[in-house]
Amino acid sequence: MIPATSARSRTLAFSVWRSQCSPSIPDHGLPPLLIAAAVATGWIGWSGHVITLPLAMLFPALWAWSPNRTTAAAVSAGYFLSSSRGLPQGVATFFVSDLWLGILLWLGASLSFVLVQTILWTPHSGIKKALRFLLATVLMAVPPFGITGWAQPVTAAGVLFPGWGWWGLAVTFISLALLTTMWWRPVVIVLAGAWLWSAVTWTAPVVAPGWAGIKIVMGARLGRDPSIEQHRELIRATLQVAELSGVHVVVLPETALGVWTPTVQYLWRDALKGRQQMVVAGAMTVNRDGYDSVMVAITAESSNVIYRARMPVPVAMWQPWSWITGEPGGARAHFFANPTVELGGNRLASLICYEQLVLWPVLQSMLHEPDLIVGISNAWWAGGSSISGIQRASLKAWARLFDRPLVVSINM
Repeated sequence: MIPATSARSRTLAFSVWRSQCSPSIPDHGLPPLLIAAAVATGWIGWSGHVITLPLAMLFPALWAWSPNRTTAAAVSAGYFLSSSRGLPQGVATFFVSDLWLGILLWLGASLSFVLVQTILWTPHSGIKKALRFLLATVLMAVPPFGITGWAQPVTAAGVLFPGWGWWGLAVTFISLALLTTMWWRPVVIVLAGAWLWSAVTWTAPVVAPGWAGIKIVMGARLGRDPSIEQHRELIRATLQVAELSGVHVVVLPETALGVWTPTVQYLWRDALKGRQQMVVAGAMTVNRDGYDSVMVAITAESSNVIYRARMPVPVAMWQPWSWITGEPGGARAHFFANPTVELGGNRLASLICYEQLVLWPVLQSMLHEPDLIVGISNAWWAGGSSISGIQRASLKAWARLFDRPLVVSINM
């Protein structure tokens, strides 16, 4: 049994910390206000505009100000659910189902984030609370929890400290930790100054010389229609971009080529005969256990798979329960494989669709010092939601943080 004096001491200490660290708001009014602020932080911070990302860094302060574990859970849920608000409609569109399925998967996806943040919350102040928040952030950055580790506030590093690379990432992690302590006020002032300066001087990532990414509006038809005519349509668009812009490499979206077969290879290589261009495109390779979401590189002389997705979309593509049931199907996840790709004298950091939303693929790639970042996606199912905007904002933030050229190709 804990002595009453010890319990009273802890209560008194927590009250003192509250008076120093959190806003002067009555206890009964604090939880609803924190939850509302978390929802607003997630909604605006992850609006799909890169310049609003730093607002997400308020989350650790709201988490730290929570007076109890229940409020911390509600704050975490409010932040995560508002950040990923495009998921229900996107899932319903992808599966051609009612909205309830999307809501169910939306709530399910939030469980990891809420569970980790809730368990690691502590009423203790100071370094213990800061270290616990950092631990929660790290757990949500790598598998298994990181598989649904969206809406990472640390992504804002690219907006606050463009060009700083790993130093900028370290400063951002330290700032997130300090926002849970009594030093949150000066940290907010410094971060707000960096944000204002970045907003005034912001420049988009440069495009790699000789490269071009295509934006296609073909909806669900792209990658699902195996007809020769669709391939010819893509070939015409690709060659037109190459001729008008004079680029050497044209990048096409995720699954643009559908299933990668000898016939498809021959068709594209034949179209490039007599040309110096290279096409980098998304496709699928099929085997008896399922399939891989891949990037292929095609020239008139050769065609090869250069990248296999480390993290396909859970449930929709990657189905982790298949190894239990023994039934083949679904995309394979190559979690830590091929972080960079050597192509034409360049080292590429390749990110396919879902990999643009979670943390470890891009950071693993950056450890290998790539020359440029190539991001492709097939986001027709996202419709008018914020999902595709968040993907692009994340890519821009990472490209600016590490000062790397960025090539993006998307289908809407």
